[in-house]
Amino acid sequence: MEQRLQKILSQWGVASRRKAEEMMIRGRVRVNGKIASLGEKANPESDLIEVDGLAIQSQSRPQAIYLLLNKPAGVVSTCAEPGKRQKVLDLLPPELSLGKGIHPVGRLDVESTGALLLTNDGQLTYCLTHPKHQVPKTYQVWVEGHPSEKILKSWCQGIILSGKKTLPAGVKILDKKESSQTWLEVVIYEGRNRLIRRVAEQLGHPVIKLHRTAIGQIKLQSPGEPILSEGQYRPLNVSEMFFLQKLIN
Repeated sequence: MEQRLQKILSQWGVASRRKAEEMMIRGRVRVNGKIASLGEKANPESDLIEVDGLAIQSQSRPQAIYLLLNKPAGVVSTCAEPGKRQKVLDLLPPELSLGKGIHPVGRLDVESTGALLLTNDGQLTYCLTHPKHQVPKTYQVWVEGHPSEKILKSWCQGIILSGKKTLPAGVKILDKKESSQTWLEVVIYEGRNRLIRRVAEQLGHPVIKLHRTAIGQIKLQSPGEPILSEGQYRPLNVSEMFFLQKLIN
């Protein structure tokens, strides 16, 4: 059965859909010896698909892997790091991190901690990161000062950031400290780079600490399971996989 090449490559764990499209634009993907073009379809059972000159075979497609990681601070959410900083894949054993096509779904900036999905399912990565799905992400955020009701209302309704209004968000106070800090729960529905930090900065209450506790229904402390410690990971459970399948389908 013919499918778009970027979908085939994402399903096989070669790359996410977006990365696969970039690879095709750069001429790194061939079908039956010819450089593939965007939108081209192929049959993985009968066509020869090559990436960087190496044949990709359907029978060698790796088993799908779905993990939840509690990312520590100081670890980068990339597969390749030109410097010497630790990567999230370094937290996995070699049998998982090598040759399986595992990659982080989206990113947490290096200073932030918490829930990060890791998978080799490119189709899932595409669904979770595409703006149309608006998967909620929940954070615990410590900010400087005590934001007023007016400030929190503006944050909830959306503000103009880099010329574009942010989507409505859920923001509520969890606790206030005499040391002029406020502990917030923030739920966002978009994936702009460092969004919470930039919004908080613009509203006059810079982030001190940011910790993601949930991605949709996938939580660091799932019912019936112990909370993940920093640097630990676990496979997704049945209910979490059901949530993801609904997104894909």
